[in-house]
Amino acid sequence: MVNASIFQPAVKRSITIAGHPTSLRLESLFWEQLVRISREMGLPISALVAQIDALRLAETPPPNLASAIRLWLLDRAVAAKNGV
Repeated sequence: MVNASIFQPAVKRSITIAGHPTSLRLESLFWEQLVRISREMGLPISALVAQIDALRLAETPPPNLASAIRLWLLDRAVAAKNGV
């Protein structure tokens, strides 16, 4: 059974990336995982988001930032599950 608390609505969050303030809407589940990973990596959340932002901007067309974060988190989880 799925934990119903994962279905919380997206929350608008403000962050500074490369000196530029921006905002994004991200569900709490994704935000919490992003914060956890940034701590594990020893990076401020803004630095990790900046890295993800740089990766997304290399794509044509680039996805929006919130989608890029979700996809990055999913890719990381799948890689971890597969032992990559």
